[in-house]
Amino acid sequence: MARPKKKEIILTKDSVLSLMQEIYNELVEQRNTAIRIQTKMLALLKDAEDMTVIGPVIKEQQKIINDTIEKKLSLSKLQSSIWEKSKQSSDEDFNLAEMDDDVLRALIDKDIKSDNEGYTI
Repeated sequence: MARPKKKEIILTKDSVLSLMQEIYNELVEQRNTAIRIQTKMLALLKDAEDMTVIGPVIKEQQKIINDTIEKKLSLSKLQSSIWEKSKQSSDEDFNLAEMDDDVLRALIDKDIKSDNEGYTI
């Protein structure tokens, strides 16, 4: 059986911007949820014994907060790369092959890594 040909993904500037806005909004929501949970856990902290129970939850929420910041930075790098590429080309459409492969690969790897680790809320 022959291997199917790779399909070229063509994106418009508007579709890329809306996709990135959606990603950003989800990251903001995830970060806000983690901060809310962390704040509630810190409020429940009364003595040293509570730290053994609540400590891992707080640590996990801090990890989620840090991950969302890293993803926002990666997203902004990708946006600037797309913006530069789109300024260079005169037409409205561009494809993923024109983007920096290392930026895309880093985002995909980070997403796969975070999916494997999973988040607990």
